[in-house]
Amino acid sequence: MRIGVLTSGGDAPGMNAAVRTIAVVGMARGHEVIGIQRGYVGLLKKETFTFRLPEIDGISRYGGTILGSARSKEFPTQEGQKRALQVLQELGLDGLVVIGGNGSLTGAHLLAQQSNVKVVGLPASIDNDIGHCGLSIGTDTAVNTIVDACDRIMDTARAHQRAFIVEVMGRQSGFLAMRAGIAAEADAILYGEKQRTEEETIEMMMNVLRRCFAPEREKTRALIIKAEGVAFSTTEMATKLEEKLQDEIPGTSIRATILGHVVRGGRPSALDRALAQRLAFASIMACERGLTDVMMSWEPPTRFGTPTDDPSVWIIPIADMLEDTQNMLNGTSPIIQKRVQLLNQVEHLLAF
Repeated sequence: MRIGVLTSGGDAPGMNAAVRTIAVVGMARGHEVIGIQRGYVGLLKKETFTFRLPEIDGISRYGGTILGSARSKEFPTQEGQKRALQVLQELGLDGLVVIGGNGSLTGAHLLAQQSNVKVVGLPASIDNDIGHCGLSIGTDTAVNTIVDACDRIMDTARAHQRAFIVEVMGRQSGFLAMRAGIAAEADAILYGEKQRTEEETIEMMMNVLRRCFAPEREKTRALIIKAEGVAFSTTEMATKLEEKLQDEIPGTSIRATILGHVVRGGRPSALDRALAQRLAFASIMACERGLTDVMMSWEPPTRFGTPTDDPSVWIIPIADMLEDTQNMLNGTSPIIQKRVQLLNQVEHLLAF
């Protein structure tokens, strides 16, 4: 077989581990594997190369993606998709592995429906916002990066009796804030799925800070983790809380830190490397079996889909994944509702 691989959308630590595994496993099993650069942009421009083992040795330890990534404005159009199908034919591809998030896998779904190429998707999104998937490539590293940053911030917070609001990525999903907040011993976690107003949030945060800095507590720091999906400004919230703190808790101040794209970078964790490698191995097996329009999923929470020989890897039709993703993003997914329910149970304990 001739198999292509591309990475698309937002980069995620572990993408390179997946790319290397696809190349190594593919070549070891007698296939020709080509890399497609810059996602769908590179596909439309036919920017490809054939993998050579010396060039990919050791790349699993690098963040980002050696293939590059880009968001294509042309590909979603009818003309763009027609051009993409033409390029797939010109390249003589029998299989295509697409590594990326919701938008990237939507593109994979469109290609699979219109071509004879076997198209397989791998979930890669630090936000962990892909349906029927317990953990996406890059999420674990992003959580670890946030926790490490919060640990460092708390060192300076203790020295000055300060509160910090740390904003993390997660425009449509609060998963990073939820998981990292618990791990970093945050006193409060703010996420869009909760749907509080700004006024309600400010009042809740003041109650948290009153508890944290109550004289009998002798506590010298407070940590609030906020997902970027919460609709109001982190810096403005810090300013409003600072005004209230000066009146109520003299000697205490609050600062805002926006981690931004720092969360995306860095060396992939061991879990992200192993997860990416196992999903990538399964993608080659899927191409060999003639499967198409499917995603390899890591431990889907509801065990939806078809199991593989790897107990953690399941085969999910991309159409079903996209439907479940939409349910996650609009809050109707039972998985999202369960997460919110569990956090509601412990919310009052965070600043205890």
